[in-house]
Amino acid sequence: MFSLLLFISLINLLFCSPAARNDEPIIGVLAQEVFSPKPNQTAYIAASYVKFLEAAGARVVPVMINMTMEEYKTLFSSINGVLYPGGGVSIISSGYQRAAKAFYDLAIEANKRGDYFPVWGTCLGFEQLMYLTSGKSLLSFTNTSGIALPLNFTEDVKGSRMFKAFPPELMRALSSEPLTENSHHWSLATLALYTNEELKSFYRVLSTNNDGNVEFVSTVEAYNYPIYGTQWHPEKNAFEWSRPYIPHSPSAVRTTFHMAEFFVGEARKNFHKFPSKEEEDKALIYNYNPVYTGAESAFEQIYLF
Repeated sequence: MFSLLLFISLINLLFCSPAARNDEPIIGVLAQEVFSPKPNQTAYIAASYVKFLEAAGARVVPVMINMTMEEYKTLFSSINGVLYPGGGVSIISSGYQRAAKAFYDLAIEANKRGDYFPVWGTCLGFEQLMYLTSGKSLLSFTNTSGIALPLNFTEDVKGSRMFKAFPPELMRALSSEPLTENSHHWSLATLALYTNEELKSFYRVLSTNNDGNVEFVSTVEAYNYPIYGTQWHPEKNAFEWSRPYIPHSPSAVRTTFHMAEFFVGEARKNFHKFPSKEEEDKALIYNYNPVYTGAESAFEQIYLF
């Protein structure tokens, strides 16, 4: 009996060992060009994306624009996931686009060889993912700037990774209450996805929305890769206050944290590390101070680089 109990204990240790999980994940967040740059202020990251990830137990490294491919490869091998934030730059030709493509290509290659590396795109980041996967600009103009909407879940949401751990009452709220904030003029029409073979075979559609004229895709996850996208902004509910259409109800805020917990949980499956503690400390966003901009922008705070 003692031998049996010892064997069971060893099995439990094997499958529950922290060694199979990275409890110190570091996630890269892409910077993007400033609309009116000043000396030493040519790129920015909205602080809400940083808070979003930190709230679920991750640390953040800014991914600067216009670095060399070798620099991106080195950074890729040091972090455990990457987030493409929303914004207003080109998804076809910009520093943001070039950095996004570098990490997308590296993530695809890594995941093919069993190196689990998650990618997340929000709003502009979602649109960037659609462009990188299809190689085409397939977006349609929609009347979706500054509006909160409920999600129209598809049947595929039942087997999704993204929403698997969401409480049933929160899923009901997401489908019936305007909890997801939209700040985009361009969307991927549902018809465009399902008639494009690259997108159709790559992404599982988890939710759609409608602006009254166009049904568009609002949430996706890749079938065979840890790649995820939301056309809406899960980070804003808890961390942005400058716009009246951002929902702050308990269910809206819970949505923020459940989405963050999911993506950080994906990053915990990756075991990339910086070559040294000194290099890790130097790369972290703690080396920069966010600036309060809520009175004059859509973001409460931003980091400037």
